[in-house]
Amino acid sequence: MIAAQRALVQSLLDGVARIGADPPGITREAYGQGENAAMALVAEAAEGLGLACSTDAGANLTMRWAGSDPEAPPILIGSHLDSVVQGGKFDGAAGVIAGIAAIAALQASGFRPRASIEVMALRCEEAVWFGLGLIGSRSLLARLPPGALELKHARSGLTLGQSIAGCGGDPARLAEGLPLRDPQQLGAYLEVHIEQAPQLIEAGQPVAICLANPGNIRHPRIRITGEDAHTGLPHRFRRDAGLAGADFALALERLWLEEDRAGRPMAATIGRFHTLADRHAMTVVPGHFELSLDLRAYHQAHLVALEARLGAIATEVAHARDVAIDLGERSAAAPGAMDAAIVAGLAAAAGRLGLAAPRLNSPGSHDANNFAAAGVPTGMLLVRNANGSHNPREAMETDDLIAAIGVLALFLGERAA
Repeated sequence: MIAAQRALVQSLLDGVARIGADPPGITREAYGQGENAAMALVAEAAEGLGLACSTDAGANLTMRWAGSDPEAPPILIGSHLDSVVQGGKFDGAAGVIAGIAAIAALQASGFRPRASIEVMALRCEEAVWFGLGLIGSRSLLARLPPGALELKHARSGLTLGQSIAGCGGDPARLAEGLPLRDPQQLGAYLEVHIEQAPQLIEAGQPVAICLANPGNIRHPRIRITGEDAHTGLPHRFRRDAGLAGADFALALERLWLEEDRAGRPMAATIGRFHTLADRHAMTVVPGHFELSLDLRAYHQAHLVALEARLGAIATEVAHARDVAIDLGERSAAAPGAMDAAIVAGLAAAAGRLGLAAPRLNSPGSHDANNFAAAGVPTGMLLVRNANGSHNPREAMETDDLIAAIGVLALFLGERAA
């Protein structure tokens, strides 16, 4: 990559990182000032390259490099600019920047696309803000679940519909349940994302070709109800919601290890796990307990089987501890298997650059899941990143991102020709 494109990448990485700086990390609220400012920054860079910028009914930003053939299905490159609370500098943002930089590299080489290439900054990928993730791509492809527009933002308290309207979107259009873009008219969707496990650190490689993203089932607020009691109460009389929560969590871990041993990769994550702050005390047996659950796997049939096991675990624990377990609200995201032809094409482009580029599953769900589930040919590049993601210690090297941009540009040069 020539010096000008490299400077563009570093300038955008640094500029987006300054937006929402929340030491020691980054906090860019979805549909908030941080996400809006980051979108304005990348739009300015895209306009400097001659790209046409527009906002759709979901308030997603599209930056379009028009191709010579208006009938050719466009190629989309996307990711997100919101973050979790005190997240890192690169989750999401690196992918949007990679798309802009790949176009800059192609322009510098004299390439002119036949098919239009569009870089998208998709809204609210992180589930932390509404208890529902991948909202931008869900909006685009009519995959919002019933009632989603009434979900409330974790900080502002505004509904999702109000939040979208406040950023220039049209929630009434989304409520119609029709896709903003016809999936059958999209040539491909590509996403560059930092890897969220140390697999590339382990492999000693800067870039990987993603094979699949997991789907998930999420319960943001599981409620366990027993009975408050004095701490001297004998064990046989207790209806201890706290111990029921512990049993529930350990049963899920046993399920996870069992599935791992059987060669069926999955993950179960309990992010919230607590007695109620306005009721708990050192001398009270807790009668109320709450937790969240993110259950994920790479195949829809596996997710269905895991959900059945989850229900059985809840029933068993409730009976054993004489408590009630309400799994509460549920959201889901479909698994995302990458398109075989795109996987092969990305691998060939990597090989031309002398990159081994191992083929790996991603541990995270991404906007790519929704495109794949909608039938759009989908591919992803994963970029080496130490220390995982969703924390201030994300540690992607710019040179590794530039390697991924090189692969992406080569692939686009063939796919969009």
